[in-house]
Amino acid sequence: MKDVAQIRADFPILSRTVNGQPLVYLDNAATSQTPQQVIDVIVDYYSRYNANIHRGVHALSQEATDAYEQARQKIQQHFNIAASREVIFTSGTTHSINIVANGFTTLLQKGDELLVSAMEHHSNIVPWQMLCERTGATLKVIPMNREGELRMDVYRELLSENTKLVFCNHISNALGTINPIEEIIEAAHAVDAAVVIDGAQAAPHVKADLQALDVDFYTVSAHKLCGPTGVGMLYGKSEWLAKLPPYQGGGEMIAEVTFEKTTYADLPHKFEAGTPNICGGIAFGAALDYLNGIGLTEIAAYEASLLAYATEELLKIAGLKIYGTAAHKTAVISFNIEGIHPYDIGTILDKLGIAVRTGHHCAQPIMDFYQIPGTVRASFSFYNTKEEIDALVAAVERARKMLS
Repeated sequence: MKDVAQIRADFPILSRTVNGQPLVYLDNAATSQTPQQVIDVIVDYYSRYNANIHRGVHALSQEATDAYEQARQKIQQHFNIAASREVIFTSGTTHSINIVANGFTTLLQKGDELLVSAMEHHSNIVPWQMLCERTGATLKVIPMNREGELRMDVYRELLSENTKLVFCNHISNALGTINPIEEIIEAAHAVDAAVVIDGAQAAPHVKADLQALDVDFYTVSAHKLCGPTGVGMLYGKSEWLAKLPPYQGGGEMIAEVTFEKTTYADLPHKFEAGTPNICGGIAFGAALDYLNGIGLTEIAAYEASLLAYATEELLKIAGLKIYGTAAHKTAVISFNIEGIHPYDIGTILDKLGIAVRTGHHCAQPIMDFYQIPGTVRASFSFYNTKEEIDALVAAVERARKMLS
């Protein structure tokens, strides 16, 4: 990977101060920061060719349409998707999951079973609970162990001819666990179940090959990938997307409308009702360009070194416990200090200019499993440094002494 100081220079926000201290941004699992190159693309869109797409014959509309569809092709190439029509622009992972959950309302019935992992973000739990309420299907949970790894033996026992859908995250946002999705997908397909993978946390660290995975649906949010908020991607195999009804009705997703009957547009427009986040989609493509310019393999190796260093240094602090010690994990450390509430630690860290996340991280079942109110979560990106980890460790030790 190129010099981290050069990379940090691409991110204007990293030069600011918070409470009089240099910003140490370690909340990357919530959202990554945005490089100047992507910011420039956003400014360029609104400065030069802001127009609606797919509808106008004038020059600005055609330029915007071309840039938007080029971004779709960049996403297709990045994730090795067979056809660009299988890339659906959404507002993010939550929207993507809800499109699938809504569509399966017409495909499920009482007695059908859905399997969800125990380490999901709420956005990969609640839509499926709502789907079960609508259809009478049953939701079953793949348990995890104390290390924060899925119980694959139990998963295989839960699979049956009644299993219609399996969903789990590629990487846990709360624990950093990298789940064995290849095994999960293969086993689910053996009983003819479809698989939905939440790739929101994986995409910044792993370049998923969706054809090689043979996954049925995969979701991503651009803001985890140095892109803007409010835009994401739903990948779906063409045969599955053809089976699902549209999620929303409106302009763009129609082929022909009369007051008697409406026919729907072909993929991907069938699921893209209304004016989309045009600028966001274009900037999503620009963010992928930026990351690929550095290299996802190089990024993963560097982040692994940060994870190892931070783990070693944090464990030197008296009373500190890390939750999520899977053999395969990415650059996330969730921890508590015995006798101290995570919120109190996070508040002191903020006063020292260090941004971490505290709470249950929209993964309350995980916290219930460990019988804790939440954790302090430090999540690292390729623009973080060992010096910032040293600052984190010193600040946590300071907070421990103040609060003990």
